[in-house]
Amino acid sequence: MQLLLIDEAKNMLLHPSKSIAEVAYELGFEYPHYFSRLFKKKEGISPTAYREKFSVN
Repeated sequence: MQLLLIDEAKNMLLHPSKSIAEVAYELGFEYPHYFSRLFKKKEGISPTAYREKFSVN
């Protein structure tokens, strides 16, 4: 279940119109910092770093 959420989060993070908190809330997390912690645990980098690394501006 968490891996599906992380995959969805990775897709959402590539669209910089949404904040990290908005992504977290849309995925059902009550607290954005919990989402960030889980993302970093699973991916090895923070959501912000992931967005900076992979976004196409």
